[in-house]
Amino acid sequence: MVPVLETERLRLRGHVLTDFEASAAMWADPNVTRYIGGAPSTREESWARFIRYPGHWHLVGHGYWVIEEKASGAMIGEGGFGSFKRGLEPPFDAPEQGWALSAAAHGKGYATEAARAMIEWGEAHFGRRDFVCMIAPENTASLRVADKLGYAPYTETYYKGAPTILLRRG
Repeated sequence: MVPVLETERLRLRGHVLTDFEASAAMWADPNVTRYIGGAPSTREESWARFIRYPGHWHLVGHGYWVIEEKASGAMIGEGGFGSFKRGLEPPFDAPEQGWALSAAAHGKGYATEAARAMIEWGEAHFGRRDFVCMIAPENTASLRVADKLGYAPYTETYYKGAPTILLRRG
């Protein structure tokens, strides 16, 4: 069962099949993906990502939520904690947090608001505060969000051939 988290403006909830079109549209937008993989996702790639979300919750007890704007009921993003087996060097040794918002939701403070709710849940669920995340060096908006959340860079590396910054919160 995916817990529902609520903030002043947002509801974080589990994915349902009817969320797929909004999710696929978000991941097909070059404004969303330019720092996350560098290219828009195909429907097939979006589907593989989409079905991975409930699989995380079912198999490992954590995962990603739909980020929904309360006022409109619209899905504006996705985020949570993943176990992605990335094969990074150095490897992650703590729960990995991530977030992605639709281009229309950028610049409104939603990422920070949602990620704070995720962290509060994560601290209780995992019994720890030291989460990790990875962000492209050019993604200044997400780097600012990470800073507000208490993340600090601890190394730079490459992931799938692209430079990335690994961050940890403590």
